[in-house]
Amino acid sequence: MALALTDEHAQLAASVRAWAERNSPPDSVRAAADGSDRGAARYREVLAPSLAEQGLLGLHLPEADGGQGYGLQELAIAVEELGRALVAGGFVPTVLSSAVLVAGGGAGKLVVPLADGSRNGAVALRAQLTAHTEADGTLAVSGTAGVVLGAPGADIVIMPARAENDTVWVAVDATSLEITPVDSLDLTRQVGSVTASDVLVPADRQLGGLKPESVANLAAVILGAEAVGIADWSVRTAAEYAKIRHQFGRPIGQFQAVKHRCARMLVAAEQAAAAVWDAARAIDAGDADLDVAAAAAAVLAVEAAVSCTHECIQVLGGIGYTWEHEAHLYYRRAMTLRALLDSAVTWDGDWKDRMAGLALGGARRQVRLELPGGNEELRASIRAELAGITGLHGAERNAALGAGGWVMPHMPKPWGRGAGALEQLVIDEELRAAGIHVPNLAIGAWVVPALIQYGTPEQQQRFLPPTLRLEVLWCQLFSEPGAGSDLAGLTTRAERVDGGWKITGQKIWTSLAQYAAWAICIARTDPAQPRHDGISYFLVDMHSPGVDVRPLRDITGDANFNQVFLDGVFVPDDCVVGEINKGWRIARTTLANERVSLAGSWTFGNGVAELVQVANAAHERGARIGELVARDQAISLLGVRATIKQLSGTEPGATGSVRKLLSMRHAQEIAEVCWEMSGQAGALGGGRGSALGADGQPNGGHWSRQVLMTEALTIGGGTTDIQLNIIAERILGLPRDPEPPSDRSEPDR
Repeated sequence: MALALTDEHAQLAASVRAWAERNSPPDSVRAAADGSDRGAARYREVLAPSLAEQGLLGLHLPEADGGQGYGLQELAIAVEELGRALVAGGFVPTVLSSAVLVAGGGAGKLVVPLADGSRNGAVALRAQLTAHTEADGTLAVSGTAGVVLGAPGADIVIMPARAENDTVWVAVDATSLEITPVDSLDLTRQVGSVTASDVLVPADRQLGGLKPESVANLAAVILGAEAVGIADWSVRTAAEYAKIRHQFGRPIGQFQAVKHRCARMLVAAEQAAAAVWDAARAIDAGDADLDVAAAAAAVLAVEAAVSCTHECIQVLGGIGYTWEHEAHLYYRRAMTLRALLDSAVTWDGDWKDRMAGLALGGARRQVRLELPGGNEELRASIRAELAGITGLHGAERNAALGAGGWVMPHMPKPWGRGAGALEQLVIDEELRAAGIHVPNLAIGAWVVPALIQYGTPEQQQRFLPPTLRLEVLWCQLFSEPGAGSDLAGLTTRAERVDGGWKITGQKIWTSLAQYAAWAICIARTDPAQPRHDGISYFLVDMHSPGVDVRPLRDITGDANFNQVFLDGVFVPDDCVVGEINKGWRIARTTLANERVSLAGSWTFGNGVAELVQVANAAHERGARIGELVARDQAISLLGVRATIKQLSGTEPGATGSVRKLLSMRHAQEIAEVCWEMSGQAGALGGGRGSALGADGQPNGGHWSRQVLMTEALTIGGGTTDIQLNIIAERILGLPRDPEPPSDRSEPDR
């Protein structure tokens, strides 16, 4: 969940973390908490010079101003790491000050001492200041700024003042102001109130052209980056404690309630990291849609820090509630960050309202991945091969795409192209540029990897070419009425007969069974073996005698699924994949491909576009819309970040399960909110069609149907609870659930 993705950024993060371990160990943080003024003194005398020596105070500043010449992305990584260590003192208010100065054109002599650690800065994100212009262009500023982070230790304070119906930001020496320390919720950093009484600000201290939104955006990234570090600390602390704390004879991390709590913390932290990372790069690039990116960071980041620290204390239990444990120090800082970031708002409402207003006004962040250069030769080669396919249609085009390895290019040749991550992305871009739509293999996309890895050469030659040409449609006979997600609890049995096997049992929730020519099926071939052994993997001809497909109506009234009854269905030996009794591993390969596919495609078409359409029609401007838009953006960003990790040779980590978990519930929430905005029309049923009715109002019948339909999203492909278990166990390393006792009797002796 760290902001760093590339090797260079990971090295920066590691360097900053090592600095924090040396210079800000937990005992020094505790000492600062016991007296924040002592923490401020140590920061000025010890930490600031060391941070400057490391170049961290000037990471984001131009070299001409004493900086390192990097950008906000690099600064955010440093802030994240220092936030994870809860470094006390004025680092964050100082780097925020220098970032604001550069954005406002007030660099040079004001910025250099902030970068070299000789002076500290503070930014009043909200103030009741007024200014009038003197004859020589000097501004006379008066008024107060309520709570300013780092003000008591600052040498320069940047403040907004209202002058002639406009807001002017000014940089004022602290000696010209009355600064009063006030009690801080964050025990490791000072806050203070600031009062100005006809303070004269010359023209070179006025940050002309700096908009309040620009300052708010910078605060969203810098405070948000610290929030990401705090959220990460909370997740790791809770998970590590849950591994070693025992209750009722086992570690508490084995209890599903604790496991799910930790997993949800990780999900919140992942969203926050994605949003802050994107906002930092948007500001660095000067993107036109940077306001949207910054708003998403503000909506998700500090909320994640607050929720994760809260949940961490709950996992820690009584020890987490004590003064001696540092958890409350992180919680205090997280709450302080949220309060301060809220104060940066200069518009009606909060950051969620800001996000909603931008989206409803047509603003949208285009989440895209910029591929590295140097692949022109590869592009030309791909383009030349695709040129021979563009003129083909229907079955001919599908055959050419299958034969050329274009359908699943990441698969090894001859079934795919053996393409690495970068080549896959280039292929995708060139296919879209050529207007070539690759056929959707549906269940076949899960079958192909299993047959490539475990099938015999004869099975591969028989099944893979027609599958890739979309001539063979597959279904999956895995789930059973009594097993559900617990596939190892299946009862369908396969008995040895001459030349093959006879399968008897019942499968359920089978999509496409009424159309499929073939099925992948798991059945128990040796009931005497443990649950995950004694299972074999079969290829079943759906037209075989004994196969009975019965439509299963879902809550919408449609028959999208089926029950399949297998009554002594014969499967020849050449349709057994892999070794007998070793089919569980093959089934897991299939399920892994299923979850990846679902995470990217299961949305039923309901997204932000429909949400905005309905909200505008209903004249709804609620904060919940802003939250949904922010989360939608984060889900897309998680995919981009996973791809960047793959391009750099890094394991994507939790992204697959996190995206699946988020996107499924996200689609449900969009349907629910749109249904609510339909008003009394939401009482209508049977609706099909578009988001809006013929009268231009929300189509209540359509949305009531969507609410019903999307109930399947958090069940299919692994329920929400299963996904949370996967995240907790495989990503956070929490102990797995104990194996249930076998309900099968002992075999005859």
